[in-house]
Amino acid sequence: MKRTPLRPLASVISARSKGENPDRIEARERAKRNQAMMTRQRKRAENRLMIMGVAFFFAFGAIGARMGMLAATEPAEPNAIASTSQILNQRADIVDRNGTVLATNLTTQSLYAQPPLMIDPAKAAKDLIKIFPDLDEKRLTRDFTGGKRKFLWVKRKISPEQRQAVHDLGEPGLLFGPREMRLYPNGNLAAHILGGAGFGKEGVQAAEIVGVAGIEKYHDKLLRDPAMNGAPLQLSIDLTAQATTRRVLSGGMKIMGAKGASAVLMDVNTGEIVSMVSLPDFDPNDRPRPAVDGDPSDSPLFNRAAQGVYELGSTFKLFAAATHLEKGLATPDTLINTESPMRVGKFRIRDFHNYGKTLSLTDVIVKSSNVGTARMALEAGAGAQQQMLSDLGFFEPVDVELGSATQTRPILPKRWSDISTMTISYGHGIAATPLHLATAYASITNGGYRVKPTLIKQRGVAKDRPQVISEKTSAQLRYMLRQVVAKGTASLGEVEGYEVAGKTGTADKPKPSGGYYEDRVIATFATVFPASNPKYVLILSLDEPEIFVHGEKRRTAGWTAVPVAAELISRVAPVLDLRPAVAAIDQITYTSAGN
Repeated sequence: MKRTPLRPLASVISARSKGENPDRIEARERAKRNQAMMTRQRKRAENRLMIMGVAFFFAFGAIGARMGMLAATEPAEPNAIASTSQILNQRADIVDRNGTVLATNLTTQSLYAQPPLMIDPAKAAKDLIKIFPDLDEKRLTRDFTGGKRKFLWVKRKISPEQRQAVHDLGEPGLLFGPREMRLYPNGNLAAHILGGAGFGKEGVQAAEIVGVAGIEKYHDKLLRDPAMNGAPLQLSIDLTAQATTRRVLSGGMKIMGAKGASAVLMDVNTGEIVSMVSLPDFDPNDRPRPAVDGDPSDSPLFNRAAQGVYELGSTFKLFAAATHLEKGLATPDTLINTESPMRVGKFRIRDFHNYGKTLSLTDVIVKSSNVGTARMALEAGAGAQQQMLSDLGFFEPVDVELGSATQTRPILPKRWSDISTMTISYGHGIAATPLHLATAYASITNGGYRVKPTLIKQRGVAKDRPQVISEKTSAQLRYMLRQVVAKGTASLGEVEGYEVAGKTGTADKPKPSGGYYEDRVIATFATVFPASNPKYVLILSLDEPEIFVHGEKRRTAGWTAVPVAAELISRVAPVLDLRPAVAAIDQITYTSAGN
């Protein structure tokens, strides 16, 4: 920038020659310089004001446009992008196969106390006992008046009525915090399947809901995953079928004087568990504490269907028949030696009745001959027996979405001797869960394809199912099972129009100290229906049943488990859209059921 001097030499000399004061020249030059500076500053200020005006114009224009857009849209609650809470308290719903809610969340209140803020702690403790009788007044008074506690939980969840009652006390040290709790609207229904949930991380403003058992625990991460985006977890069970199963099983348990009972209803093709009930049960809304002593099976938390490991008796005879047919050792009409008793060393195997010297393989199953089954197993060999049982899943826990099931292993003999081979053939010396048995019966009656049991609704039949027996053998076995109901030990299981087929099993209960009880049994009925085109398999088991019929006490499955199962099938089949088809037994065709 060119800078002009305030006292130019030429101007000073000229002024002096004219007799003028040179200081006026400096004053004039200074005035010019100040004027030029003020002009530049004014232009700079004008430019800044212009820029600010334009910026304000666009800013207020954007705000006005956004307000206009919001005014034109439907009102809705805003979604928070981020939360200051470190507790994730959202959890997906659980629904049945038809979309009926089994588990959901409910907004409620928690009650906590800050003793330093209390006016009359002792009175507050006494008043709270009137509202919550389950609280300990002495402990509450000690916590409120001890002077050490600045914060303590009083109740993790309270009802609106309880909240109002506490509010009416007028105690400033009693405060409330919002939170969500898990709600099971159907109570005891599906209790062992759902399991239950509790609180994990807790804060005044929120609490983390975590699964503690059942599906809630097995799929805990999935249910808490924000990526679920509100989508529920859909199970395979049908709530109506579940309610029907529980009602009939509960009634049958009382009539038969049983200590406990279980039932598993499974789709034979997909492995979907349509209903599963274990009694006694519990309400997951108020889940009891696990038992710390005594027999675990006495606890209502014990899932007899998935955790109960039992000797399942003569229901295993069908696996011996399957092995014999698959190895080509016999046909359904082949005569089997049933001469009783059967002596092996110092052991004797007897039948409940004397069936003569021989029975056909079919009649061995129909009449439930221990001797005939043992001879078949011995002829086929321990290796063939082990392979069949292994293929059907009896050597490992059931791979289903329940922690209690995946941790329950069948009980196998330490040494698989000839005696073990024979006793295992009719269900003694090996123990498994009813869920194991349901999986095996589904696999051998659906055409011979191994199924994977599941509690999650499936889209269809899996394409890569391994085949454990041939379709011909499967059809022959279904025919035998049908004859068991038509004229054998399960004659009380007939349900007109549904072609019920099945096998009974009665096993003496083992004593904890060794040996077996003489008057306590596990009675089981393994059934499939309809026999000519199987849709469902049902395993119904009663623990220590006993009924007085025809002048004597009856404990066998044919008198106890079978009639209960028949009543259940008659009620649950219509629920599952199975229409009765009336046909004579000899008119029913079984694909590949020939010799």
